[in-house]
Amino acid sequence: MKSFSILSAVVGAALMASPGMAAQVRDHPKAVLELFTSQGCSSCPQADLKFNELGKNPELITLAYHVDYWDYIGWTDTFGAKAYSDLQKTYAQSWGSSRIYTPELVVNGAKGVVGSRDKEVTEAIGAASLSLPVGLNVGDSMLDVTVGPQAGGGDAMVWLVTFKDHAQVAIQRGENAGKTVDYTQIVTGRQMLGMWDPAAGTHLKLPLSDLKADGSNGAVILVQAETNGLPGPILGAASVQL
Repeated sequence: MKSFSILSAVVGAALMASPGMAAQVRDHPKAVLELFTSQGCSSCPQADLKFNELGKNPELITLAYHVDYWDYIGWTDTFGAKAYSDLQKTYAQSWGSSRIYTPELVVNGAKGVVGSRDKEVTEAIGAASLSLPVGLNVGDSMLDVTVGPQAGGGDAMVWLVTFKDHAQVAIQRGENAGKTVDYTQIVTGRQMLGMWDPAAGTHLKLPLSDLKADGSNGAVILVQAETNGLPGPILGAASVQL
């Protein structure tokens, strides 16, 4: 995983998007949806399809984590990684559970539902909200990130999650052998940038060249509570597609 340069930015500093860039920023979302899925899981394509539709909603930020624990069936997920399986396990641990499954949709880091069950997904999204403002400004070569302050805020980390917005995969073996599946918002990397300062807010600058490495064409900034090393609720988020 690549390292990212982080520079302090003065309060109020902003970079204007250059005329030639078509970057799309999505801020002030009501929910971040993290789908734990696998190309080797027979019940996942239905959830993947629903997830693709949810990603069109401007009030939602979507991220698909492909896990690796279905690879033993005969097809190695082309986007799978142990780190994403481990993330799913830490969510379960934070909720006092040892059970993980696919397709699981985690809403704002606080609740997991079966990603193919429309009623569960709709109800979880309907009850979701994010209160912490995260602002993104795209410059010629840098992404300027501003996370606002919030009275009474606790320990939380700022995360950078890069993604590829679309790929089509022809699956040749395993439970989905013979299917061609469209995937969206495919996570390509996840890195902690530092702690959020609830009193003063947090300001960062990230090189756009690093955000577009390894086939990525977008990124999400997450501010997520943490307790005893385990992920808690997501407090705020914003995304950019480059």
